[in-house]
Amino acid sequence: MIEFRGAGPAEFIERLDTVIDIYTAAMNPPRDQITGRKTIMRNHGTYPHFQCYFAELRDISPVTGRQEPRIVGFAYGFRGAPGQWWHDVVTRALTERLGQQAADAWLGYAFELAEIHVHPDHQGKGVGRAMIRTLCAGRRERSAVLSTHDQPTAARHLYASMGFTDLLTKFVFPGGYENYAIAGRPLPLT
Repeated sequence: MIEFRGAGPAEFIERLDTVIDIYTAAMNPPRDQITGRKTIMRNHGTYPHFQCYFAELRDISPVTGRQEPRIVGFAYGFRGAPGQWWHDVVTRALTERLGQQAADAWLGYAFELAEIHVHPDHQGKGVGRAMIRTLCAGRRERSAVLSTHDQPTAARHLYASMGFTDLLTKFVFPGGYENYAIAGRPLPLT
């Protein structure tokens, strides 16, 4: 049975190698991007109101013979604020396309879902959905926002099924080349 356990910034950073392994298995990024992704994730742990959950499966250790937790997924986010790269880039784009009022409404007091990943062996079983619900429960921000590949992926379907709507589509981050969708929904999740 998979259980969810909250972790603060210190434990998140301590387990960053495991987090990167899950990210790599789930996303299959180019190898030359992994070091940079690890640096970004470490930096995210310093952001205000950072919150992380690990999805853990209890296995019998071949070494000790005891049940020990094994992380099979993780999700984290934080309150977005000016001065954070993603927040600033998306705020500018939303302002240009939808106006300052819409940008402020969505990003002025938002919980940014930065990373949500489940090891492929455990995908399609509701783990991602449960992690998002757990991560967003009790948040005081007025909205939750995220970016995802602008393709018909399982993740995109999941977010839509949870009430996230597209704020921007065919969005390319500075220095990037892939199309992303920026999605948001009011909090709390229902």
